[in-house]
Amino acid sequence: MKYVVLVSHGTFAPGLHSVLKMLAGGDRADILSASMEDGMGADAFVKRFEETIAPVKAEDEILVLADIIGGSPLTNALDVLSQKGLLEKTVAFGGMNLPMALTASMMKDALDGDSLAETLLQESKNGIQKMDLNVADEEEEV
Repeated sequence: MKYVVLVSHGTFAPGLHSVLKMLAGGDRADILSASMEDGMGADAFVKRFEETIAPVKAEDEILVLADIIGGSPLTNALDVLSQKGLLEKTVAFGGMNLPMALTASMMKDALDGDSLAETLLQESKNGIQKMDLNVADEEEEV
């Protein structure tokens, strides 16, 4: 199986996981999340992360999506995956957002390697845009 594992500070990862349940097809076993909540130490997060990834087997693949590169949730998650011998089958991304997570969830089994990585990065970038509201045009039409 190929897993999408979301990690973050605060409740971002579980919140995004909740949105993915709405958009990507219910409570899927291939989407996991763990967060380092306010006041939680690294040891507590590591324990939570280990429990979260308990279903992952040696033959599985993992896409880790994290809120920021270099943050404690991502660095600790990668340490755990390394200790469990899973790092070779892991691809990690920072700067996760909904377009990236949704694309990962929907396309992870259709694309492999560099194609999947490039698609995730492109979708993430495309999801960030300034919206032109045209407020003046709406007021004139009223």
